[in-house]
Amino acid sequence: MTPRRGLAVLFTADVLSAVGSRISMVAIPWLVLVTTGSAARMGVVAAVEMIPYIVASIMAGPVIDNLGARRTSVLANLASAVAVAAIAATTGLGFAALLVLVAIAGGLRGAADRAKDLLVRPMAEAAEVELIRITSLHEAFARGATLLAAPLAGLLIYWTDAASVLWIDAVTFLVCGLLVAGFVNPPAVPASAVREKYFRSLRVGFAFVRGDALLATMLITTFTLNVFSSASTAVFIPLWVKDQLGTAAGLGLTLGAFSAGALLGSIGFAVLATRLPRYLTFAVGAVVGGSPRLLVLGLSDDLLLVMAVTFLSGIGMAAINPVFGAALYEHVPKDLQARVIGVVAATSFAGLPLGALLAGELVSWFGLIPSLVLSGIVCLLVSVFPLVRRGPGRVLDAPTTAVEAR
Repeated sequence: MTPRRGLAVLFTADVLSAVGSRISMVAIPWLVLVTTGSAARMGVVAAVEMIPYIVASIMAGPVIDNLGARRTSVLANLASAVAVAAIAATTGLGFAALLVLVAIAGGLRGAADRAKDLLVRPMAEAAEVELIRITSLHEAFARGATLLAAPLAGLLIYWTDAASVLWIDAVTFLVCGLLVAGFVNPPAVPASAVREKYFRSLRVGFAFVRGDALLATMLITTFTLNVFSSASTAVFIPLWVKDQLGTAAGLGLTLGAFSAGALLGSIGFAVLATRLPRYLTFAVGAVVGGSPRLLVLGLSDDLLLVMAVTFLSGIGMAAINPVFGAALYEHVPKDLQARVIGVVAATSFAGLPLGALLAGELVSWFGLIPSLVLSGIVCLLVSVFPLVRRGPGRVLDAPTTAVEAR
């Protein structure tokens, strides 16, 4: 198989895995609701899946270095298929057993995702495809998968039941593992003569991120955007719709406006990625994508205005992940990528549960409108930081030189 076809298979496997993961994010909480009748337990099971995912994203780095990204990806995806199938097959064992299986599945998914991330650079280089093109296309398909998977999960649950949908999810992980095993063959990389101890290896990854001005700036920005994006989706927008509109239709329209903008922006960025200045695009996208959607909720009760601003914010957010992903692949030395990408992914994802918790506390202390305005101001101050700190941008727009100089 040619390198380009191998890259296409990897891309297909990654999108298939993303669809399956998002289906499980709907099916597992629904399974909890219909078996226990408890909304609180729905929240617990969602957290129990996400926390091991975040931890595994960090802890898997040295393991990937030792086993190799391809082997880790195959093993983790096959094990994920077994874990999800076990959830589907043992729905009668009780809530405690379900939590254990969900935690295992979340951790395995974190390891599998990080391993697939590490396969992108060697496969893209072998296929002679620019990494910014790959990361932008991946973002467009990931946005599409997000839009597709949630309603698809709902329809599948309606037609069958939550346990049956989880069997389908298990099959997606199985197919993903088999595709990588059979068709993804990255160029051989010489093994390192030095084997670092596990925790020392982790510390090296943390130290690199902390000491690199470019990555630290982009990570702080991305983490902050994730915090306030989660706060908006989980708390702020539902409360605003309830208080200002009194109808759930506004919730779907507002969330749909952001998703539509993000999808359109992802497609547009995939077309224009190689022609745009990367750091400036990242910085402008951060300013447009974060604060405006919060401030418009705090300063207006006009649904059409809120939808318009939210749509534009979605467009702005579309460039964040592709640019950051390309920076990680091109700027980080190859022997550190497993550890650095794990640290970055885990830190970024940690903003999601934190955002929902923070928003709930802010509203309980200050009320909705002051919380929205305060959050919008804080988000603006952080997201403007990359614009005023332009020095690291020169490194991002010359990634090959930066890596070779290390």
